[in-house]
Amino acid sequence: MIELRQLNTADAGFWPELENLLAWEGVSDAEVQQRVRDILADVRARGDAAVVEYTRRFDRLEAEDMAALEIGTARIEQALAAIPESQREALARAAERIRAYAEHQKLESWTYTEADGTVLGQQVTPLDRVGLYVPGGKAAYPSSVLMNAVPAKVAGVPEVIMVVPTPDGEVNDLVLAAAAIAGVDRIFAIGGAQAVAALAYGTETVPQVDKIVGPGNIYVATAKGMVFGTVGIDMIAGPSEILVICDGGTDPDWIAMDLFSQAEHDEDAQPLLISPDAGFLDAVRASIERLLPEMERADIIRASLTRRGALIQVRDLDEAAEVANFIAPEHLELSVADPEALLPRIRHAGAIFMGRYTAEALGDYCAGPNHVLPTSRTARFSSPLGVYDFQKRSSLIFCSPGGAADLGRTASVLARGEGLTAHARSAEYRLGEGDDD
Repeated sequence: MIELRQLNTADAGFWPELENLLAWEGVSDAEVQQRVRDILADVRARGDAAVVEYTRRFDRLEAEDMAALEIGTARIEQALAAIPESQREALARAAERIRAYAEHQKLESWTYTEADGTVLGQQVTPLDRVGLYVPGGKAAYPSSVLMNAVPAKVAGVPEVIMVVPTPDGEVNDLVLAAAAIAGVDRIFAIGGAQAVAALAYGTETVPQVDKIVGPGNIYVATAKGMVFGTVGIDMIAGPSEILVICDGGTDPDWIAMDLFSQAEHDEDAQPLLISPDAGFLDAVRASIERLLPEMERADIIRASLTRRGALIQVRDLDEAAEVANFIAPEHLELSVADPEALLPRIRHAGAIFMGRYTAEALGDYCAGPNHVLPTSRTARFSSPLGVYDFQKRSSLIFCSPGGAADLGRTASVLARGEGLTAHARSAEYRLGEGDDD
């Protein structure tokens, strides 16, 4: 019997209980922070030598220098050829769908001209170089390579540098193949905080990047947080989450498996189901009990369901939307008869999967939208990774003589009001030309 919580919005204390269930303390402890801080400082000071030393220690790779840790084109092409044709075709199709979706996200430069000839606008340019962290060894996710690298390339980033640990020399051909298909430019077999440091500060061999994206363990996440400011980062992600809203009309086995799909990531993942139908919640619980023993990662799923999972009964779908907005989930399935009607009530969610046939797993791999999503309720104020994360915007201002005179008067008044005389005089110097007064 699985100890899976059942909550009801009609019960006193529901909201505090839900808030406690959602709480996630993903911050590293003082010991982890100090170790990461030491590694960052060491790599910044000693460059390649420090990275090689940490790679020998943590990944058990006896590399002589950084050159030996760069995975060359021949090895990447070998991986692409080595994987089964079915996997190669699946990667290519997923990449094409991600690329097609990303093309719709591209920001374009724009300007407009005012009556006096003043031109205002915005210039959009890609980042020069991006670093992509990819988990290595047994925890290999080629889909993450596609989701991070393809939008960067669509944005026009000239150089994507990938780092992937290869403990004991274990290189995942699917990951390398995904990198080839996504257009990654260089790959280094390094990981951990030392890889983040190499990307953030640059070494003799690893070029410094402008932004670091991609998931990692607590050391990687801590390092990303510490180098933020020197470089940009995508986000500090917490455990995976899925929230399903169902009206009771979907096969309970389907819903149980949807919950499993995120629970199997790790013991801290959060699978939640909301329904106004108490009988349906009971049916899903029965499906969970029956289907769980046949799952390869049954122990992990069980732990996730027990620790952070819940079945939540609500009065109706309006209240379901209210609860969902409070949760602000990473993945939200609207498994209802009319998802379009419910959609306007949803304000906070990383990705929304609409209808009974839209499994969240499709979004993880090949639907097209990015699977790098805000977690831990951060969907209240942040968005999925996209092309816009690899572009930056510069404001454009061109003043005609008449425009300089007109705006200069306003600027002068405001600057003198702030006591900034040089600001005022800088504007006032240009009042003469084009000033008919």
